[in-house]
Amino acid sequence: MACAAALYCGAASAEISDTIHPFVAIGYTYDDNLLRLAEEASAFTQMSDRMTQSQAGIIVDRPFGRQRLTATAKISRVTFDHYDQFDYNGKDFKADLAWEVGNRLSGNVGGNYVETLTPFSDYNTSQRNLRTSRRAYLNGAWKLHPRWQVRAGYARNKYEYELVVQRVNNRTEDAAEAGVDYLAPSGSRVGLVARQLKGEYLNPRTIGGVTLDSNYTQDELKANINWRFSGVTNIQVLAGYAKRKYERTSSRDASGANGRATVVWAPLGKVKFTADLWREFAAVESLVVSNSLNKGGSLGAAWDISAKVQATANVRHETREFEQLSTSTFTGETRDKLNSVQLGLSYAPTLRSQLGVTAFRENRNGSPLAGTSDYRANGISINASVQF
Repeated sequence: MACAAALYCGAASAEISDTIHPFVAIGYTYDDNLLRLAEEASAFTQMSDRMTQSQAGIIVDRPFGRQRLTATAKISRVTFDHYDQFDYNGKDFKADLAWEVGNRLSGNVGGNYVETLTPFSDYNTSQRNLRTSRRAYLNGAWKLHPRWQVRAGYARNKYEYELVVQRVNNRTEDAAEAGVDYLAPSGSRVGLVARQLKGEYLNPRTIGGVTLDSNYTQDELKANINWRFSGVTNIQVLAGYAKRKYERTSSRDASGANGRATVVWAPLGKVKFTADLWREFAAVESLVVSNSLNKGGSLGAAWDISAKVQATANVRHETREFEQLSTSTFTGETRDKLNSVQLGLSYAPTLRSQLGVTAFRENRNGSPLAGTSDYRANGISINASVQF
């Protein structure tokens, strides 16, 4: 904590700039099952570890007339006490330009670059495996009428993995969409959006001598709703129908309800609850399967105990359903289930500094089909940050 105290003592009494804000942060984490291994592995494998993270970066918030540029550049150094082969330098760069042309055209253009350690939940290894993700996007809306707008957008995501055996997960994901919205006088929005997603895996998996077809096209038609139900309740829905078709293997095609709904309820000025429900296709960073159908929900709460202290809590349940491939003779469980709980407490001694502590617990019932193990994990993190 002496390092944290030094951060706050060194904080300037005034901001260096009204558009550029440097920051530094330090963190310490203990995890009693870093590699997300089954409990029986403790007889021959080191399960727990401690890690230290140091960060430095800048935040930019710069208006240019009616345009606004926001950006964050952050570098980090993460070290581990036992598994020191995982030590790495992280990078996180983001930029967004919110643009306007006249009174009817507006949108965003931007991108990000993130380099971090791949989670161990889908692939257990004692070798370092960094994941590099890149995203670029462009979208715009044209207000035809004070109550109606049409919009369109495009985004590309690219993922690459350091570990050679994990490069079967190297992929690009392209998403194009177009929609129409009704803008209510209350500030609510009700719309319809059509999207097409294309996923391309650069190094196809081979199982039993058979090369798997993981490239897909996914067509969606969804309601897009942001409903200000009342002064204390807001509801967001992006849900409808999705059909995923594979490039060469029609027997793997899937379709059905797909989407996410979020309800934010703030009945008291200092307490806010957030509930989420989802049913979505998602990528899996496994050597055996490339995707899953995820169904789950979460409930979070935030309590502003005082002007400087906030407590948070979150519970989450998710079930992932994996596809039974014709190349596999496995007949067991085709799903895994994850339950997690997280509790946090933060203290902001000044407007630009913060101390925080977070405790978590995870419990998963794995699926041998996807190579995911049963595990339990508990941990705690302590963090301090200051912005200049």
